[in-house]
Amino acid sequence: MSKVLIPPGPKGHFLSGNLPEMRHDPLGFYLHCARTYGDCTSMRFGLKRIWFVNHPALIEQVLHSRNFTKHYALRMNRLLLGNGLLTSEGEFWLRQRRLIQPVFQRERILSYAPDMTACAERQIDTWHDGEVRDLHIEMRKLTLAIATKTLFGVDAGDQAEAVGCALREAMGTFDQRLFRILPLPDNVPTPGNWRIRKAIRRLDAILYKLIHQRRTEGQQKDLLSILLHARHESDGSGMTDRQLRDEAMTLFLAGHETTALALAWGGYLLAQHPEVVEKLQAELHQVLGGRTPTAADLPNLPYTEMVIQEVMRLYPPAYAIGRQAIGPCTIGDYPVPAGGTVLMSQWVVHRDPRYYDDPERFYPERWADGLAKRLPRYAYFPFGGGQRVCIGNNFALMELPLVLATMVQRFRFALPDGPPVVPKPLLTLQPNRPVLVRLHALR
Repeated sequence: MSKVLIPPGPKGHFLSGNLPEMRHDPLGFYLHCARTYGDCTSMRFGLKRIWFVNHPALIEQVLHSRNFTKHYALRMNRLLLGNGLLTSEGEFWLRQRRLIQPVFQRERILSYAPDMTACAERQIDTWHDGEVRDLHIEMRKLTLAIATKTLFGVDAGDQAEAVGCALREAMGTFDQRLFRILPLPDNVPTPGNWRIRKAIRRLDAILYKLIHQRRTEGQQKDLLSILLHARHESDGSGMTDRQLRDEAMTLFLAGHETTALALAWGGYLLAQHPEVVEKLQAELHQVLGGRTPTAADLPNLPYTEMVIQEVMRLYPPAYAIGRQAIGPCTIGDYPVPAGGTVLMSQWVVHRDPRYYDDPERFYPERWADGLAKRLPRYAYFPFGGGQRVCIGNNFALMELPLVLATMVQRFRFALPDGPPVVPKPLLTLQPNRPVLVRLHALR
């Protein structure tokens, strides 16, 4: 009987595999594997083998294949997300995706730009010259306000904060389970499972109340109302309250936390690079002259776009993607069995010197000469790819520069004394400590 060909990789412990290294420093471990063992390597998460691919062509092969489903780690969080776009599969997912896709049409997204900048200005109005603030918390508050306004039609306030707090508590419990060899099922009565169920009950009470209000009030501008009135072309049916709840929860999570992280990491980088801030402010002064940015201004802000691209390259909120094989297949030169897990990491590929000169450097100008078009497909993929690419990517790509331009016109950030902030990879790329910045008012 011939031996199964397995990619090279670190040996690991006979029982826990490479889990100790992954727990200690996942990002460093992923980089080590890619740079030591090549474009297709293997590691073990406990007794479970993982195929780790680091070449754009191999990543494209996986993300565009119908032989892969979402990774089992996401299904661990089904209690929170239900059967929304992040967790559903097969025909049900395709049917929901087709129903929801028109919600994110360009014209509709553009209509939310005034809400985004209004929320940003209200948040910035609370800032004062010389004070120190945690930029991660500030950006969470801001993107929470934007998400609740655009998705639910709710202005920031007690209800919005209640949604954000309950969601963070539920996600924190999930993060604790992420690197366990044998995570306990949701129905086991542990303190962690009790907390997540309590948080989800609070979320459900708010969401179902909003869904009931929208059904009673009729068509509104917010995304929840649009989802409620969406109809399948084949039979004219819409979504049940449960389906609306699951999709709203998924969109809220994706549109709130990840955008806050991108803005927090962006502010942290700008505080360290005054030369980038100078160029950014010069562009904003020339195009905006101090006024509030609009969606129509974005094509005239190329350097602002480059800054966003570079932030998302170095600190992608989604730093890794997992897929699970439905049936046996071959990735590169290596067979993957049915049920095998394939891992791809934006953190690793975005730092590959084959595609980026001086890849650890924050250098927005690298995008100025058409780099995005010259790169191999999936050498840059902050929003994933394939048919399951993030449905809200265009929403985020409008929100990020609008908020950044609003902030940078009014404040400059400086880092107070203290240890550096480093990434802490959980479900998303979290900072390991508060992202403290000192605010310096410009006007």
